[in-house]
Amino acid sequence: MTLRQTILAPRLSSHPRLERTAVEILGWLAATGVVRAEASLCLPSRGRRGHAPGPRLTEVLRLAPGMDDPRDYADGGLEIVTERCIFTPLEGFEGRARCPACRREIGEALFEHLEVWMPAESDNFACPECDHEDDINGFDFPQPCAFTDLGFIFNHWPARAFAPSFLEEFRRRLGQPLAVVEV
Repeated sequence: MTLRQTILAPRLSSHPRLERTAVEILGWLAATGVVRAEASLCLPSRGRRGHAPGPRLTEVLRLAPGMDDPRDYADGGLEIVTERCIFTPLEGFEGRARCPACRREIGEALFEHLEVWMPAESDNFACPECDHEDDINGFDFPQPCAFTDLGFIFNHWPARAFAPSFLEEFRRRLGQPLAVVEV
């Protein structure tokens, strides 16, 4: 079976309260029964520990017939990443982006800039066409993606099954605009 992931991440390169926010959101997810509080070997990476689906999973994940149910997979847990990552769809990602100021296509230059962004030399990117500068996430991407140091990776949790109210509460607790990336 193919591993499918839904990644919830802020659309911000450097989260100002990285570790604290990760702990607070995990605490909320565990307290509400969405995931189990205790870490276990429930991730696809051998030997990595994460948080298995909790008893109240179906209150936030509305599974229609035929959708993956993370409880059916030994690796269906939540992994929290607190280091810089590029979250894009695995298949079919076009690598396109537009400047929000001049609206020109600048994808090639932006993705070349990731060599500077990844080691945290800069959070920002300047449009080569008009010099508009912003956090790299401030540019317009036609496909959901995020370039950030905080990510919540839900293995075998279908993106389209998340309840909108859950995603809104997640965004509120994150304190930043939310990207929902399906991999």
